[in-house]
Amino acid sequence: MISLDIEIEAGDWSEITGVEWLARRAAEAALAAAGRPAEEDLEATLLLTDDASVQELNRRWRGQDKPTNVLSFPADMATPPGEPRALGDIALAYETLAREAETEGKSLPNHMAHLVVHGVLHLLGHDHEDDAEAEDMERAEIAALAALGIADPYREISG
Repeated sequence: MISLDIEIEAGDWSEITGVEWLARRAAEAALAAAGRPAEEDLEATLLLTDDASVQELNRRWRGQDKPTNVLSFPADMATPPGEPRALGDIALAYETLAREAETEGKSLPNHMAHLVVHGVLHLLGHDHEDDAEAEDMERAEIAALAALGIADPYREISG
């Protein structure tokens, strides 16, 4: 199980009904799709913010002075015995997310759920640096989203 600390800093996140509930469901679906045991005690932070904040994080930590839809920062610290394992932090940029959803003809809640799944998978060590990694990560994303009743977001891209 994942304890997801959700911080709403900026952006029009109130446009998504039940945004915190949806984020928690998406995070749990990502864990299940990654084959993590349901009883595993994990924690992460999700920052729901705007393009300006994500651009600053992206500039500071990745050297890219532009906003992006999702950033993931895996934790690199040991977990004390008996404590939940800290996975790390995820940040979502509202304006980029909303723009992508509109451009791609996806609902805002479904696209947000996809990005939470994507971010959690990154915290678990998944990546998309090469084709094989990208295919594995896509399969996990598709499975997690299917568990949430969300259609394959890659079907038009790959099909």
